[in-house]
Amino acid sequence: MVKRQAYQPILITDASRSQGDQLTSRQRRYVLMMGIRVACIIAGAILVGANAPLLWLWLPLCALGMVLIPWLAVLLANDRPPKEEHRLANRFHRRHTDDTPPMSLTAEERPHKVIDAEP
Repeated sequence: MVKRQAYQPILITDASRSQGDQLTSRQRRYVLMMGIRVACIIAGAILVGANAPLLWLWLPLCALGMVLIPWLAVLLANDRPPKEEHRLANRFHRRHTDDTPPMSLTAEERPHKVIDAEP
């Protein structure tokens, strides 16, 4: 007699995010970062126009934001989560992989509904 392993359900929390969900998240991050860039441009223009004190400090910070933020936005917008086999967490916490199909219970072991035949 072959001893069967216990039923191991597939957890939805183990599923990766859908491609559409990943794309939406990356688009939102990109728009947010571009909004910050626009704010840096507007703040720089206001500081120059108002001849603000410490202009030598604020103007390079705004310029740095105008240059670095678009570069980071493009990098992050094109970034995807790592594939499952390349994730660092999986290297430390190996999951027990089983060769049996997810529904490895026999018909007698599976839970079943009791159907009431009388109305």
